[in-house]
Formats: sequence, C-alpha cells, structure tokens
Amino acid sequence: MDAEQIAAGQRRWQQRYDASRRREADFTTLSGTEVAPVYGPPEGVDDPRMERIGWPGEFPFTRGLYPTGYRGRTWTIRQFAGFGNAEDTNARYKMILNGGGGGLSVAFDMPTLMGRDSDDPKALGEVGHCGVAIDSAADMDRLFKDIPLQDVTTSMTISGPAVPAFVMYLVAAERQGADITKLNGTLQTDIFKEYIAQKEWLFPPEPHLRLIGDLMEYCAANIPAYKPLSVSGYHIREAGSTAAQELAFTLADGFGYVELGLSRGLDVDVFAPGLSFFFDSHLDFFEEIAKFRAARRIWARWLRDVYGAKTDKAQWLRFHTQTAGVSLTAQQPVNNVVRTAVEALAAVLGGTNSLHTNALDETLALPTDESAEIALRTQSVLMEEIGVTNVADPLGGSWYVEALTDQLEQQAEEIFTRIREMSPDGTMTGGILRGIEDGWFMAEIADAAFEYQQKLEKGEKKIVGVNTLTDTVAGELEILRVSHEVEIEQCRALAARKAQRDEAQVRRTLTALVEAARGTGSLIEPMLEAARAEATMGEICDVLRDEWGEYREPARF
Repeated sequence: MDAEQIAAGQRRWQQRYDASRRREADFTTLSGTEVAPVYGPPEGVDDPRMERIGWPGEFPFTRGLYPTGYRGRTWTIRQFAGFGNAEDTNARYKMILNGGGGGLSVAFDMPTLMGRDSDDPKALGEVGHCGVAIDSAADMDRLFKDIPLQDVTTSMTISGPAVPAFVMYLVAAERQGADITKLNGTLQTDIFKEYIAQKEWLFPPEPHLRLIGDLMEYCAANIPAYKPLSVSGYHIREAGSTAAQELAFTLADGFGYVELGLSRGLDVDVFAPGLSFFFDSHLDFFEEIAKFRAARRIWARWLRDVYGAKTDKAQWLRFHTQTAGVSLTAQQPVNNVVRTAVEALAAVLGGTNSLHTNALDETLALPTDESAEIALRTQSVLMEEIGVTNVADPLGGSWYVEALTDQLEQQAEEIFTRIREMSPDGTMTGGILRGIEDGWFMAEIADAAFEYQQKLEKGEKKIVGVNTLTDTVAGELEILRVSHEVEIEQCRALAARKAQRDEAQVRRTLTALVEAARGTGSLIEPMLEAARAEATMGEICDVLRDEWGEYREPARF
C-alpha cells in the first residue's frame, strides 16, 4: 500500500475515532507523556503490509473491531464460576460483581453438562463438584437471586443441554420481571467441538444442529442482543492442539454454523452478529497475540467474500478468552499467577472482548475465595495500572507479530482446504461431519499433543517446577472441598420440588415437546413451556434421548 493510500486510511480512522464515544480516563504514560490512540507507518512511507494490517475498526479488522480500541470501552471482566449448589455460586457471583467483574459466566457440574438430574444414579458423587448443579428453573432462580438478569450479561458454558439451560435462564428472567427482549449474553451451544475435543454430547449431530438452528432463529427474532452460539476453540486447545489447529478448527466450526443459518433461510447480516467465539490464551505470548489478530482477519474475509455478509457487524469476530488451564501446574502452584498474568496480557494485546483469568489452585480443586480474588485482581491490574488500554493494537506493525499473524493465517487456510476436501458436497459443514465420523480431528489433536509431550520428556520444552527448577520452599495449598452434603441437600430439594409441582402439567408439556421433535417446527417454545412447569433438565433431555437416541463415538484403533 502506498503512502497516499495509508494517509487516506488514517483520515478515515480519525473520522470514526472522533465520532466514537470514549471513556473519561488518563491516556498518558506513568511518567505523564501523552500517547496517541493508534500508531501506524511514518508519514510518507509506503508499507505493503498495510493492506492486511489496516486500521482499527476497519476491514479486515486485524487491529480490532473499534477505532477507539480500549479507549472506548475496556474488555469485560467475566470470571467463569460455579460450584456446589445455586446459593454457593450466587454468593461467588456477588463477590465477583462487587469486586469489579463486568459480567457472569456459569460453570455447570458434570451431571448438568450431560443432561442428568442430581438424583440420577449416573450423577452419584459428581453433584456440585466441577460446577453448579442446576436441575430446573427453580435452581436458576436461586442462582441469580438479587442479580438483575436484564442488567447483567451472562455467559453459560454448556453445549449438549445448552437449549434446556437457556430456556430455564429465560424462565428465571421472566420470574424477575425482566424484559426478555433486552437480555444480553452468550450461550456456548457449540456441539461440533464436543465431537472434536471435549466429548460432552447427548444426541447424534443432526438433532443437535436442529436445536442450534431453532435457537438461532428464536434469538434473531426475539432477543436481538443475545448471542445464541459461542464457538469454542478453548476446549480444542486444552485437548492438545497447536495454535494453528485451534484457530482453524474453531473458525471452520463457525463457518459450519453460518452455513446452518443460511440453510434455514436466515439473513447472514442478521444472524452472524449473534455468533461469538471463545479462545484459549496459552503461554507463547506473541503466538497467541498473532492468533487473535489472524482470527479477526480470516473471519471478516470469509464472511464477506464466501458468505456474502455486507455489514461490518456481520463480519466482526467477537471473542471471549480464558487463560490456559492446561498450562497450570500442581507443582509450585503459586507460579500459576505469573502464567495467568502473561496469558491474560496476550489476550488483551490481541484485542479480546471479554476475559476470564484462571486461579492458581485450579489444577487441584475449584478456586477458594482468596485465589478467585487474586485471579480477578490480575485483570484489574492489567486494566488500571500498566497503560495497555491507552493505544489500540499497540503491537501492530511489529515485524515479528505481523509475520506470525500471516503465518498462522496461511496455516489455517491450508487446514480449511483439507476440511473442505473431505466434504461430499464441498461445504465446510460436510467436511466437519466427515472429519468427526472418521476421527480426523481427534487424530490431528492427538498427534500434536504427543509431539509436545515428547519435547517435554526430552527437556526441549521447559515447565518451571515440573521438568526444571523443581526445588521449592513452598508448602501445600489450602484448597476448596465441596462437601458430600451438597449432593444430599440438592437431591432433597429436587424431590420436594417434584412433589409440589403440577405433575399433569409437566407430562403435558413433555408430550408436546416430543410431538414437536417428531415434526419440523421449532422446539424452543415447547421446551420453554416445560421449563415453566418445572420439568427438570434430566426429564427434558431424557424424552429427547428416547426420541433421537444417544451418540456413540465409533471405536478406532
């Protein structure tokens, strides 16, 4: 790009910046030096990279979605939390919100994630241990007690039974008197990554995709600010993938959901803004920054050139980031504070829209109040003390970062080509489904994880406290333990709730849900009626399991 084109781009950016709202804040260095809101090539200098780099708030959005960067608004501090019962987690949420958190993120226990009630024999010993137990809408009421859902953005990390959890959230909001049309938040819902990496599914792919399509239609029509689909790369990376694989597999899944929306006759400019993403931020600082920048650029180009999106909002890749749980160590766990801070800073420099920072003790147990506060304050220090919010994309133009961004983009494109080659009809969706069926994604991730593990065993890669500098004076940590009394009390409350509800109404709503599943209409309203009648998570999922069957991963050797 020649100097005249660069100057024209900077003038466009300046006009958008001047027209944008900005925070009242001190945008100077610690020493008091004024800094510009963005930096670019020196005046009069050609730079061929600028066609790919661009300016903040301008296609291809490599440098961010907004011309102001974090001067307009900072990222949302959204801590992922959930343990024990709804009251326990409600108290943690209030601590987070009172301590500077800007939104909530719900962690569910394993029975809930698998569509099982707390009194299901398969739930024995698991209730409340890796997240909060939610059996019906009444638990959602307790989970968000005194937290106005109309005013707080809420993310829910759940995929298999995402739609039942969503309708219970809607019922809780209704019971609060909220204007449902004004709810804002995200629902993970991403079932592709379950088959690829996390393995928490309920049904075969086709009915899962039907539910997701129904949800996309419902939210586009009724809750325009709500994002019904958060496409997750986090679990792909945690399973052992490389940064390029995380980037490519995640965006490919996103393209598959775009194709799903188009197949429903939806307008891409209407439904695409309802898609959001969830990435891992790992320890290779510059590689992670480049990954986030490449993701925005790839998504914008594909949405415009392949899927026909015309508006900026439909081309935007908005994403939440969580620091890498897999990078935390049980050995010398206080070192995890440093790891988390570095990973969080990479996410911020990459332009994340919201962020969760892991606690130092999460390799051993759920976070204590103290470790949760340290994780929360890590974000506050980054936001308030180090000047990182002053300049949009401060590493833009770095020879190293730009080279890594280009390299990751190229690697991702090569993977997209491979996925589409597997498709019987040339679509991304067809390639994803074939790759799941053949175990291709799982094998690619397994190979990457094995290669990294070999490097650790040989000492080629270092982890402090694990394969180098293993001596320590530190003692054992005090960890959070969830009492077995939580499970006993949750089952008791569930039994009492079932005894008090209108059983005939529950049966009618579940029968109507099955009838809807046998037809072609939307399942959202029938499921919503079941949740209003206090049908449980397990009851809703069980009638659909009986109708659609359960998915069994093919055996591979």
